Amino acid sequence: MRRFHILICLLLLGSAPLLHASSAKVVKVLPQFLDKQGRVALAPSLYERDAYQAQLRTHPGEQSALRFCVQWKAHGVDWSKVKLRLEARGVFGNTLVLKTFEVPVKKTGWFTTWSELKMSGEEFEKFGKLISWHATLWEGDKQIAEQKSFLW
Repeated sequence: MRRFHILICLLLLGSAPLLHASSAKVVKVLPQFLDKQGRVALAPSLYERDAYQAQLRTHPGEQSALRFCVQWKAHGVDWSKVKLRLEARGVFGNTLVLKTFEVPVKKTGWFTTWSELKMSGEEFEKFGKLISWHATLWEGDKQIAEQKSFLW
């Protein structure tokens, strides 16, 4: 019986650092164009959304904004310090444009959370064509997760 208690204590002590370790991940980043009515799709299906996004990409006159939907998850972090930063590169004429978004985030789901970052109006018009993006999660001054597009 005594060996059993010692074994349980060793297992609990050995797993204690794992229980308090922080982990984070940027799961997915979806850049989406919005039309003049603020829609990303005409019907609630993934196929329709992808088809409408292809149409908006080929017809820039129908675009009114650019939205980044970021799926992320984090565990064991100080939520008062967690923020999401997204950097986007665009080309307006012959000029490279860099836009940085930074928002504090709160966990709202059990497993992952979605956050939205939006660029519209004059800011969107001067951004030009989206070339690449880089999404990062920060806890204070420490980067805890990242995901970037192929051309970043």
